Amino acid sequence: MCGIVGYIGNRNAIPLLLDGLSRLEYRGYDSAGLALFSEDNKALQLPKSVGRLANLEHILSNHPGHSLSGIGHTRWATHGEPSQINCHPHTNTEASIAVVHNGIIENYQELRKRLHEEGQTFTSETDTEVIPRLIESELKNGASDFAHAFRKALKQARGAYALGVINREDPDTVYAARLGSPLIIGIGDGENYIASDVPAILNRVNKVIYLDDGEYAILQKDSVNVFDLEGNPVDAKVQQIELEDEAADKAGFETYMLKEVHEQPRVLRALLRKHTNNLNDIELRDVELEDEYLKNLERIIIVSCGTAYYAGMYGRLIIEQFTDIPVETDVASEFRYRSPNVRAGTLVIAVSQSGETADTLASIKLAREMGCKILSLCNVPGSSLVRESDSVLFTEAGLEIGVASTKAYTAQLLCFALLALYLGRVRESLSIEKSRELIGQLKNIPDSIHYVIERKERIKPIADEHHDGPSALYLGRRFNYPTALEGALKNKEISYQHAEAYAAGEMKHGPIALISEYLPVICICTATEDDTYEKMVSNMREVEARNGRIIAVVNDNDSVVKDFAEDIIHVPETVEVFSPLINVVALQLLAYYAAQARGTDIDKPRNLAKSVTVE
Repeated sequence: MCGIVGYIGNRNAIPLLLDGLSRLEYRGYDSAGLALFSEDNKALQLPKSVGRLANLEHILSNHPGHSLSGIGHTRWATHGEPSQINCHPHTNTEASIAVVHNGIIENYQELRKRLHEEGQTFTSETDTEVIPRLIESELKNGASDFAHAFRKALKQARGAYALGVINREDPDTVYAARLGSPLIIGIGDGENYIASDVPAILNRVNKVIYLDDGEYAILQKDSVNVFDLEGNPVDAKVQQIELEDEAADKAGFETYMLKEVHEQPRVLRALLRKHTNNLNDIELRDVELEDEYLKNLERIIIVSCGTAYYAGMYGRLIIEQFTDIPVETDVASEFRYRSPNVRAGTLVIAVSQSGETADTLASIKLAREMGCKILSLCNVPGSSLVRESDSVLFTEAGLEIGVASTKAYTAQLLCFALLALYLGRVRESLSIEKSRELIGQLKNIPDSIHYVIERKERIKPIADEHHDGPSALYLGRRFNYPTALEGALKNKEISYQHAEAYAAGEMKHGPIALISEYLPVICICTATEDDTYEKMVSNMREVEARNGRIIAVVNDNDSVVKDFAEDIIHVPETVEVFSPLINVVALQLLAYYAAQARGTDIDKPRNLAKSVTVE
């Protein structure tokens, strides 16, 4: 979950590495460091600092230098607390080899013990330090050259890694390797880069190589060569970057999160334009699963983590609403470690914004071994999930930098809605007339979201009033139970206020004990077209009877809830099956203004990272 960068070329590496790290800081911000060569290339310099990247920038501003190559790291701590000794880069005994690492070396204790018996003394608590020590050991024990020692070291490491390595004996080369953690190579003119993610080099190059698992690369300023771990050359594919650099800017907004909240109507309109026509028919252009396969589909399992898991919960409900297919959802970190009863005829849908979520990737590999086809909902072309899937439905939300997901989530919801309607048509459980009517409703959703955003200043005073409590309770039913879960998660992520979400019918089975005049209870009550509305009103009455502080999310024309809710957030009305796309935006803004009132770092909340590439 850390961010790494590397550079080799004719320019001063220091500002390039710092700029790259600043664009990757959403991946971790416990500490930061660089490995550079001295002016005479006789020594490695290792400026490091605990905390945000700004601390490292301050150090380097007082001691400017010049190096034509180097590697950098911004850390999300796994092994060892955030401290000076645990800052990357890490070196070997002689400080002639420097390594930056994203991932976890699972057998590091075993390796560390063996290297200690060989006489090596470790200086940090990290798992990463075994890598330069292993390379050193292999060089001393007969490796023919550095690349050979690098390969032999990698073969001994179990777990996940994306690595950048430089060596004092060869300052004109940067080494890179990947297994289970993302790593790309940026191809420039007389210069080359490595990075954990495209944003780090988006303003520098427009061509990249996505390293595959079990590959390593040797970069020099005029060449990039890729090999497998046996040393065999790999014909790596060079791809064009399609993102624009402007996507990484705040565009005048105070935070990336607020910018990304505002981008949601545009993102959803673009998805609807791509996948529907003027007659309101669906054309899923990316999905390469044959209709005959979908007609005979016996079962769907949706696997994902975090926010994407809540999108998967909605996916289950809407697919079962419009088709006859049994659907299950599973947290990827549980699916991979249980013994799932899965067989061919089951479609596994994996959901991930980054396409690099470690548990989700492991789950689809398990499912594939059991004979399942994989459909992924993903936002990042070229990511590991995309490459491992049989078919992809791209969410196309664009670059999302705020750690708390917003536009990627609503794009996932819309993709599930489109997929469900498409499956309903293919399996003839949904008439063409009904399908077209529902697509017409979907096409109104972006305008409804825009309406909620335009009235965000009405949500701010509600957040200001209720942000100070130690906890909050979120309640929803049916399609909006996942919305309640996602709303509570947003609140926890960025405001640090404890929040719990429950299916409203479960409130009497325990959570009702929490209700008092001090507890904000956020109730999603927009299902006016069916009996869940009356049930939800009854739940709210139960909260009222116990003096809970009700914040209700209701339709604009609601005339019932105003009689007992302390505060009301109005949203435009739509059919209940699509209402989560609108309602969740109101909850995103409620969490945003609560975080603002509590003075937290909204884009970079503590202890979190954007892409969870470790277990």
